[in-house]
Amino acid sequence: MDTRNRYERGLAKLREIDGEAGERVLESLGDIAPDFARYLIEFPFGDIYARPGLDLKSREIAVVAALTALGNAAPQLRVHIQGALNVGATRTEVIETIMQMAVYAGFPAALNGLTVAKEAFAQGGGR
Repeated sequence: MDTRNRYERGLAKLREIDGEAGERVLESLGDIAPDFARYLIEFPFGDIYARPGLDLKSREIAVVAALTALGNAAPQLRVHIQGALNVGATRTEVIETIMQMAVYAGFPAALNGLTVAKEAFAQGGGR
């Protein structure tokens, strides 16, 4: 993979997945940690999300599962639920993914994830 254009490739992926929500995250870091904002674009989006092998819908479903299981990343979960919907996941797929995490991360994590999903859906849930 060409490493010279990591930032540009990552920014394009971020826009494809999150649209304006991703841009707002970058802007919020600009005055306190601009290097971290760049790292956030280059590695996850420029290197990992841009890899072949999984489509963006599959990647976002995996992220929804992981963030739900973590149980302490509600703001990030909300953004990635929106992202999953933006790249073709259905609300049912998001809900089922979160419910599946009750088996592996416990009922509290799944319950918290469902609460975040409800909030994300109420905000328009996708583009």
